[in-house]
Amino acid sequence: MICQILSTEGYETVQATNGREGLLELQINSGFFLVITDLLMPEKEGIETIREIKTDFPDINILAISGGGICFPESYLNIAMAVGADASLCKPFGKKELLNTLERLKS
Repeated sequence: MICQILSTEGYETVQATNGREGLLELQINSGFFLVITDLLMPEKEGIETIREIKTDFPDINILAISGGGICFPESYLNIAMAVGADASLCKPFGKKELLNTLERLKS
């Protein structure tokens, strides 16, 4: 859904199903200004992914998203911000909120 929204707004997107795939995509392709990552993912979860991105690709902005899991989503999002995410959104969020956050991160 996020890629669909961003594509209709003129953004070029690449999808990965987990943090491991996302990191591989960053190693293969250059030119990314932003990574949007969920925090609860299989194989490599979001907090670990954020740490690795900030170490290996410090100029890339990170937007962390979460709907929670067994805790409140704000708990996960606060941890994500502490380890390097540049912004966060709690699911569910709307198109306008997503686009406003991206615009803020671009500037």
